[in-house]
Amino acid sequence: MKNKVITVEQAIEMIPDGATLMIGGFLGDGTPELLVDALIKSGKRNFTIIANDTAFPDKGIGKMIVNKMAKKVIVSHIGTNPETQKQMIEGTIEVELVPQGTLAERVRAGGFGLGGILTPTGVGTVVENGKQKVVIDGKEYLIEPALKADFALIKAQKADFYGNLFFNFTSRNFNPLMAFAGKITIVEVEELVPVGGLSPNEIHTPHAVVDYIVRGNAK
Repeated sequence: MKNKVITVEQAIEMIPDGATLMIGGFLGDGTPELLVDALIKSGKRNFTIIANDTAFPDKGIGKMIVNKMAKKVIVSHIGTNPETQKQMIEGTIEVELVPQGTLAERVRAGGFGLGGILTPTGVGTVVENGKQKVVIDGKEYLIEPALKADFALIKAQKADFYGNLFFNFTSRNFNPLMAFAGKITIVEVEELVPVGGLSPNEIHTPHAVVDYIVRGNAK
């Protein structure tokens, strides 16, 4: 078993300009702030960011938007970040809005090797423009493609040295799904425990899909 624990600097060095990033969190809750701050400091940009939202201008992914690091975001909403709205209106960022449940399932599909999902959400609206549809048992469904990323940047409360992960309460959100859908998954952890330090019932994400661990406020 390789040593998965690396520094935040080593993690950021792996990520090139223009990469597609999945970043966990829900309005900043469960977002790997240490990794986000290090990315901002690096000056890298032109990212495609897949996330639930763009948080707030001073929190989480929102800080990356303020620093104009994203060329495109695929998210369920941008309503809490006026900077995202401003850049979208100016045409300096592309925003793909996806219904939240559809977004979650597209990420899940990407992580589990599926080509996409079928959903009735958006049928008969502008959401269906340019998309394939199928009819099953007389009901129309949109074909929504799976989402994958070059890197999944997630945050967990606890990890062991193998990379088994435990998420705390609402910070669980998109993090476990994204862990599966990144070609390389990097997790920022608050507490690093010995192997065996997590009960099997505590493990929300298995070590097999975690490539690297960065200590945040690790104990």
